[in-house]
Amino acid sequence: MNPIAAALVALAIAPTVPAAQTASPTWGACPAASGVDARQECTTLQVPLDYSAPAGEAISVAVSRIRTAKPGLRRGVLVFIPGGPGSPGLNRPSTLAGRLPQEVLDRYDLVSFDPRGVGQSTPVSCGLDHDDLAPTRLKPWPSADGDITENVNWSRRIAEACARNAGPLLRHISTRNEARDLDRIRAALGEERLSYWGVSYGTYAGAAYATMFPGRTDRVVLDSNDDPDPHRVARTWLANYAVGVEDRFPDFAAWAAARDGEYGLGADPAAVRRTVIGLAARLDREPLPWQGSNPPELNGNVLRETMLNAFYSDANFPALAGLMKAALASGPLPAPNTPPDAVMQTIAATAGATMCNDVEWPDSVGAHQRLVTRNRAAYPLTAGMPVNMGPCAFWPYRPAERPVRVTSRGPSNVLLVQNLRDPSTPHSGALRMREAFGERARMVSVDSGGHGSYLANGNACGDKAVTDFLVSGRRPARDVVCD
Repeated sequence: MNPIAAALVALAIAPTVPAAQTASPTWGACPAASGVDARQECTTLQVPLDYSAPAGEAISVAVSRIRTAKPGLRRGVLVFIPGGPGSPGLNRPSTLAGRLPQEVLDRYDLVSFDPRGVGQSTPVSCGLDHDDLAPTRLKPWPSADGDITENVNWSRRIAEACARNAGPLLRHISTRNEARDLDRIRAALGEERLSYWGVSYGTYAGAAYATMFPGRTDRVVLDSNDDPDPHRVARTWLANYAVGVEDRFPDFAAWAAARDGEYGLGADPAAVRRTVIGLAARLDREPLPWQGSNPPELNGNVLRETMLNAFYSDANFPALAGLMKAALASGPLPAPNTPPDAVMQTIAATAGATMCNDVEWPDSVGAHQRLVTRNRAAYPLTAGMPVNMGPCAFWPYRPAERPVRVTSRGPSNVLLVQNLRDPSTPHSGALRMREAFGERARMVSVDSGGHGSYLANGNACGDKAVTDFLVSGRRPARDVVCD
């Protein structure tokens, strides 16, 4: 579609932002936090709680920026869309200012935000008990024997707590509303079009924006892509952990085997796999005390959850191998890295609301139990968690809108970058995003492991492709693989 036609599509499907909402924001100091660049400034925008009633109650969205030091080269803004859902983004300009190539920094103001419900934006919380904030509950790990009874009980408890404690914001947290909030940010910044870099869940939010407001996009980078299946949405994201962890495990197994003398996990990758699966099964039967962790023990599921998170970067491999070595010797265990309850409250409420409000989830306990049983056998590293029952099965609200269906309608200005061995958003799911965008997109696949590609776990070839696109607008003529 040519740019004029794309703009007409955007105007046809996107609500007009009232003039009162486009006034220049007042920028000032950001909330105190460690590591914030002195150049970063913050503001708060008022956006509708409910976009179907835009003149009704408003909530706040906190926005930050670092302006380019070379206004003469400035192209516009580059918005970072955080992942999660439920991750904050307010201080990302400070982080990115130290990572992005100078030629990118010269051309863009760096902008990010805390999504609705998160951080310095209007917050949401379900008021969950400490025990219910354990990472092995927020991902639905089955019991050691594969039974899901406790998952069902927890799911009902969480859904009821959210309905009781979270207030009206809970039903208005969704990907469509994040895209609308992003467009309010665009208008407040006085930009006709946005360039942005979405990572992980930010790829789906970014794809939704490019679908809902195609004529308001400039250069779009989507990094570590979610499968945008409009019938399943987050149900597929959860299921994809099974695939992603299996894709990624060989990297860790090869690394550990090369260091068998140090960690004792196995002299070859197959032996490392046997050791890890056997250790998790042993910890299922005989957990080890782990003070400071939630729960305060190292059981099989805590090990599996720790492993999944460690697979996000090769830099985590030594700590993971060290924990496994200590567990094989029955302790002592290293100090756990447990997020504060306040952080977990935000993640639980915002992630839950986004996933549950985007699409309906099935509520058959028997069907979920059968799925878990089969999945445990096929993917032992994740033990059935990716297809288990969660709070969305009992959510108090039905989705107010249909999920976004990403399509090829709009300008050809999207670049996807994707590691081949991503534990969270596997390459197979990213191919579905590529298929949905059609000729709007090109895809750079990177022969690397980990979650996050550009300037993270990627390589020089992939990084150069993204930098060239942001600086010049040039994309590869066809999809490429960077070795």
